[in-house]
Amino acid sequence: MSIETLSTAQLRAAAIEVLRVNDLGTMTTAAPNLYPHMWSWDAAFISIGLARVSVPRAITELRTLLAAQWTTGMIPHIVFTDDDTGYFPGFDRWGTANAAALPPGTRSSGICQPPVHAIALRHILDRARENGGSDQQAAESFLAESFDGWLAWHRWLATVRDPDGVGLVEIHHGWESGFDNSPRWDGPYSRVVPGEVEPFTRRDTLHVADASERPDDAEYTKYLWLVQQMASVRFDDDAVRDTIDFRVRDVFFSGIMAASSEVLAGLGDELGRTGDAAELRELAARFRAGVASTVDPATGLARDYDVLASEWISTDTVSGFAPLVAGGDPGLLERQRDLLQGPHWMGHPDLRFPLPPSTSPASPAFRPRTYWRGPVWPFLNLLLGWASARDGQEHLHGSLRSASLDQLSDLKFAEYYDPLSGTPLGSFAQAWTAAAALEWIGAPGGASPDTPS
Repeated sequence: MSIETLSTAQLRAAAIEVLRVNDLGTMTTAAPNLYPHMWSWDAAFISIGLARVSVPRAITELRTLLAAQWTTGMIPHIVFTDDDTGYFPGFDRWGTANAAALPPGTRSSGICQPPVHAIALRHILDRARENGGSDQQAAESFLAESFDGWLAWHRWLATVRDPDGVGLVEIHHGWESGFDNSPRWDGPYSRVVPGEVEPFTRRDTLHVADASERPDDAEYTKYLWLVQQMASVRFDDDAVRDTIDFRVRDVFFSGIMAASSEVLAGLGDELGRTGDAAELRELAARFRAGVASTVDPATGLARDYDVLASEWISTDTVSGFAPLVAGGDPGLLERQRDLLQGPHWMGHPDLRFPLPPSTSPASPAFRPRTYWRGPVWPFLNLLLGWASARDGQEHLHGSLRSASLDQLSDLKFAEYYDPLSGTPLGSFAQAWTAAAALEWIGAPGGASPDTPS
């Protein structure tokens, strides 16, 4: 089915049903089979979609996530449900029960993911004010009650994960980036030599048609070794930095940090927290500058930095468009938009839909069906669309919206898609994919999904 024959109501109803299937009442699982827990940045995007349906339920999503915040300010990347058999590595394998900063009664992982939460909170507040009444009251109350938690999260990232103040967030595991097995991490992971790793049985490969879509066992062994290293020092921030075999300044994470800090500053202004808002704007400026400083003059793409190897990581991945998320210098952003819409990305002639693959089809590292090494990720298109709208780029926003709705008209709501054939891949009924559809449907500007694109 194409978007020409699919009505807004049909797409909306199907997306709402995906969120219903994944809803556990106080949290939404990322997907019904492969991902039976709550993921941090999934939850943020899910709450954006939920706000189009139920503002109170969207608030509950973020409230549940924030309740798992560590005493240091870190928001963990997984909050575990009671389903200990459906996902690996589970809570016991993480070893976080011995972490001093884990709140009592909390079951979570010991690492984080990008801080998109303030952007989600802004969406919820906007939807609530459009609705008025009890929705507006609930959202404004939640903003007031939760602001200190989000502020602590941003402060933790700015201090613990950017100790040198360079405006780039340091990650200690590829999973923290959200781009798990991206070519971005090939160099750093090549230098990780695991010690003895406890035996393991993976479950992710049971939920895909082709196991080659997922990282292989050798990669997974390195992932688990890093977890063991962190657990060996009880996830103490300073000790982890001295112990871990993976230290990379993540430019895309940093771009989100810049954008989200600016949004949180605006929310602080609304609460009369002028001092905190000023602090957050300083963080936004610091991370915008940090992101801009990484741009490779030869390619125009932003780069990560391997701290342990003291070298730049230059890859043709979508993370290179971090400046578009961060915002900032108009000239830089214009050059980035030209690249994004050019023949190596959205304008590549072999794409099924004009949407940015996770790795450029022009790159030798491109693998169209393998997780973060080529496929298109719908939630990421939504983030790029949001940034385009923020910066007044209606044409790019409209292009991303139209192509995304065409892609999602298959009603599979897949985790990711083959950029060449358009085949849905990974886990289906993925909650944040459905949420992206709901936000695109409700987004202002661009053609209605009822209208042929």
